Amino acid sequence: MAKKKSSNSTLGLAVFVTVMLLLGMGLYLVFRRPEIQQTVPKAKQYFTYPTDYEEYVIKYSNEYDIDARYIFAVIRTESSFVETAESEVGARGLMQIMPDAFDWIQFRLDDDRGLTFDDMYTPEYNIQYGTYMLSYLYEKFGSYELASAAYHQGMNAVSGWIDDGTIDPEHFSVDENLDAMPSDLTRDYIYKVMKAFDKYKENAQLEEDINNGKQQNSSGDPDGETA
Repeated sequence: MAKKKSSNSTLGLAVFVTVMLLLGMGLYLVFRRPEIQQTVPKAKQYFTYPTDYEEYVIKYSNEYDIDARYIFAVIRTESSFVETAESEVGARGLMQIMPDAFDWIQFRLDDDRGLTFDDMYTPEYNIQYGTYMLSYLYEKFGSYELASAAYHQGMNAVSGWIDDGTIDPEHFSVDENLDAMPSDLTRDYIYKVMKAFDKYKENAQLEEDINNGKQQNSSGDPDGETA
């Protein structure tokens, strides 16, 4: 009889402990609920398509003859519009300019303003340099997809893939032969940029602002000049 009583006591203790654990978890979730709710706006913000720094994007996309909506798509993909962003490999700013890219663009632009790599944290300079580079890549490779690939992986890599037949530039887009891209990371990057590009094309107000910027630029507006 003593053994049976001890067994019942052990079972009762186990039930009590289980009930208390469940009650504690319930109270934790209740009191933690405001914290959970706070993450909702952050999630919504992540999936928005902002047009911050529109003045500079339109200005330099006009100057370097490339679609401003594509520039917005790259900024969103690269930094989510965080001007102080810096990657593990040292890329800086809104468009994540690397040190060697900074030197190359500065040379190509014959930029004598005395800018240093630290100035890539400044939105206007960063957007100017990134937009110039994307314009160059678009002209070189002939598509936004391959310009994105070169921006992410480098010009030499993309040229090599084209030369060895890995990629056919005449038949390469998000909807055609994207799987031919050898790099999974670059393929994913192209997909993100082009999908964001499509979203920016749906923004009627942005399209109106871009058209107004083109009209001002063609009329000799001084705002169309390089800083």
